[in-house]
Amino acid sequence: MAAAAATTSSSAAIVSAVSAHITAGRLFAALDTLTPAWSSSPIPSSLYASLLHLATSHRSLSAARRIAAHFAASSYSPSTSRSSVRTFLLNRAIESLAACGSLADARELFDLMPRRDGGSWNAIIYASSRAGNPTEALSLFVDMYSIGVRPNDVTMASVLSCCAECINLCGAQQLHGHISKRDFQSNVILGTALVDVYGKCLLLPQARRAFDGISEPNAISWNVIIRRYLLAGMGDMAVDMFFRMVWAGVRPLVYTVSHAISACRDNNALKEGRCIHTFVLRHGYEHHVHVQSAVVDLYAKCGAIDAAQRLFNLAPVKDMVISTSILSGLASCGRIDDAKRVFEGMEEHNLVSWNAMLTGCIRSMDLTGALHFFQQMRKETKELDAVTLGSVLNACTGMLDIGKGEEVHAFAFKSGFFSYPFLKNALLRMYCKCGCLRSAERLLVFEMGSDRDIYSWNSLISGYERHSMSEAALYALSEMQSEVTPNQSTFSSALAACANIFLLKHGMQIHAYVIRNGYEVDDILRSALVDMYCKCRLLDCAIRVFEAGPSRDVILWNSMIFGCAHSGKGEYGIELFDEMQKQGIKADSATFLGALVSCISEGHVGLGRNYFTWMIDESIIPRMEHYECMIELFGKHGYMAELEEFVDHMPFEPTAAMWLRIFDCCREYGNRKLGERAAKCINDSNPLTHVRYEATPD
Repeated sequence: MAAAAATTSSSAAIVSAVSAHITAGRLFAALDTLTPAWSSSPIPSSLYASLLHLATSHRSLSAARRIAAHFAASSYSPSTSRSSVRTFLLNRAIESLAACGSLADARELFDLMPRRDGGSWNAIIYASSRAGNPTEALSLFVDMYSIGVRPNDVTMASVLSCCAECINLCGAQQLHGHISKRDFQSNVILGTALVDVYGKCLLLPQARRAFDGISEPNAISWNVIIRRYLLAGMGDMAVDMFFRMVWAGVRPLVYTVSHAISACRDNNALKEGRCIHTFVLRHGYEHHVHVQSAVVDLYAKCGAIDAAQRLFNLAPVKDMVISTSILSGLASCGRIDDAKRVFEGMEEHNLVSWNAMLTGCIRSMDLTGALHFFQQMRKETKELDAVTLGSVLNACTGMLDIGKGEEVHAFAFKSGFFSYPFLKNALLRMYCKCGCLRSAERLLVFEMGSDRDIYSWNSLISGYERHSMSEAALYALSEMQSEVTPNQSTFSSALAACANIFLLKHGMQIHAYVIRNGYEVDDILRSALVDMYCKCRLLDCAIRVFEAGPSRDVILWNSMIFGCAHSGKGEYGIELFDEMQKQGIKADSATFLGALVSCISEGHVGLGRNYFTWMIDESIIPRMEHYECMIELFGKHGYMAELEEFVDHMPFEPTAAMWLRIFDCCREYGNRKLGERAAKCINDSNPLTHVRYEATPD
């Protein structure tokens, strides 16, 4: 009796000591206080449960293993009446082992259980789902169902989550039917899980029906449906659901607000975005870093870059996310100097920030700066991606730097980035622009294979046209039609090829094909048609195409003005120039050049001089071609005094070709002083061919 009393007293003391350590959070002290597993001192089940809970909170796998081993090996062998308690504790041990990072231990314990109940199956299925092993979770669910164990709502939610991870639509639909039979549809956990799985499978109408079936959706339910709309590219619906959520009186999660703002950004919905920003300020979300970054990103991407920069400057903490957002916005709208200041102020740079700077430099035509940033990037980090290489290739294309482009090609091949179709297209475009058309052909035919698309063929056809291989361009057009359908850009390049070699019949066939197949004749295609007809001396057709509809595209107007000037219809070209001004279409350097050529053909010397002065007043810097036109205008029509004055006031010395034209005009119309000056300049530039001024007799 005394011995039994002493044992009971000792056991109570141990339990008390272990409980005290658990209350104080001293996990390993509690474990060290436990009696050995072979001891006859019983340990209450509640103590085991508390120890497992503490081990889970500490994420201590070693502690969870010790507790499970102690429990399994202890002399505590309850009677049948206590078998449910033992199963309950083993279920908790499964949960703890899995939560501490060992699904294998949890599965081993599950397999060794002498008796399993629904909680055992729920625990291991939930553990498999949380551990990122959806296939195993689904297999366990099938086994559970086959032996007649009925899952609870948490288990079905876990299995639905696994279906979402595996994009297992069939399994999700079967579970949906089971949920409907058991009248679980209004259950917020299951309803939300159904919304998620249908959303991940991109079945948004079904996801919406599942959401509408939830009697009282909570903040998580709203977050899921808004996020799924956002990721499916249905930003308008995401924003609409956010406003519905607010009207329903449900306080959004921080991430829900971020999703709604991102949806506004993707849809360029600045007005709705401002409304959500007002909501953010009124309800205290502005201090959350994700919301701050989303708002800055919204304003930056929607063109309100000044508002974005003000918010960035006011942000108390400028972390990587918000800095990258403003940097990308500044770079994308051409404010590259401001973007550089943000970039230099960042404590560290990620791949997104480097790529944003590269893209910004290229958009600002600072191609040398882009390559400099790439070199700096390679010194600071080894991290890069296909976007980085694509940006570098674009810089090489703009600079016609074939050597650097070939280096990028070799690097992309060695580094495994060559599988990206957009990178192959960037390489093809680089080779075409640089005139390496044999390399472009090899890339298109032998390396791109099934990755060839409309952009690939358009690059090749445009490359042929630009480098005077018009027949090859038209042959490529016929070849591409067996793979892809041409678009307006294809036809524009093909028509330019026809114009280069005056192939009117082929150009008219392309025009007929465009009309017959219902293509929209946009401004670029109209410009190509006008140019082709003008160069092929079919001005009436060019005029009909030009007058087929209104347009404010300056390139189209320029094509028509030049066509008239070179076809002896300069008066109509001048009328078009005047009409441009009436319609408020701003003339560019090429427009004024066309107007000057028209004045030359029609003999309007005074008008041409006015156009030249007007161009300078419009802050358009005259190019060499404009000076050549003015020399031709004065010289051709015998305005020798005006020609001499113009030459005297030119900001540079006339070229040899200009002096030769001046010399010929002086001989024809008589201006000894200017003629002798021109002869001297010609002889100085080419001593082997001596000229002497002599006026041409009448």
